[in-house]
Amino acid sequence: MKREFNVIIERDTEGYYVATVPELRGCHTQARSLDTLMKRVREAIELCLEVDQDRGSGPEFVGLQRITV
Repeated sequence: MKREFNVIIERDTEGYYVATVPELRGCHTQARSLDTLMKRVREAIELCLEVDQDRGSGPEFVGLQRITV
């Protein structure tokens, strides 16, 4: 069964792309290119799902909101 996950992608100060999957606690990875990042985040999701099988489902991702202060 296929599942969909939201992935937050940021770029750090050294130019690395960092991917975080909010629905899977501790599921993140980084890479120099977006192509490599997407391959790595798929691998990270698969590994996190293997570990999380015993813990049940995690939090539900609701969305992002940009706020100006």
